[in-house]
Amino acid sequence: MLWKNWICNIHHWKEVNCTKVEKVRIDKWLWSVRIFKSRTMATDACKAAKVKINGINVKPSYMLEKGQEIQVNKNGFNLQYKVLDLIQKRVSAPLAQACYEDHTPAEELNKYKDWYIGKGKSEHRERGAGRPTKRERRTIDRFKDDLP
Repeated sequence: MLWKNWICNIHHWKEVNCTKVEKVRIDKWLWSVRIFKSRTMATDACKAAKVKINGINVKPSYMLEKGQEIQVNKNGFNLQYKVLDLIQKRVSAPLAQACYEDHTPAEELNKYKDWYIGKGKSEHRERGAGRPTKRERRTIDRFKDDLP
């Protein structure tokens, strides 16, 4: 037990994260493992029937257990996870990834990668050209919609 407390102090965890819990609210777990940016977003997703366990919609107060399969519909992507560990507090991304196993099908991952390509860079506009007018913006939007 001392060794576990030592590790918790290294990672600046609170004692709550080090104690073993058997059940955790699903909205809290989805937020703590960084599937959603905020707990409110996780709660809203549960209320909107976008979170399922074994094909059944769950409420935000559903008590999650280890080994359960979760299906999350987030931004039009169907993500699937298996719960490996339960945590109550939000932790860093590398520690959070150890708490679940990603079972998302390859076609969903490819769909996400195709959608994400090119989202990181902003458009280049000549210096001194200013903001686009309404007409130019509409032309740009039509051009972007025509791209594959």
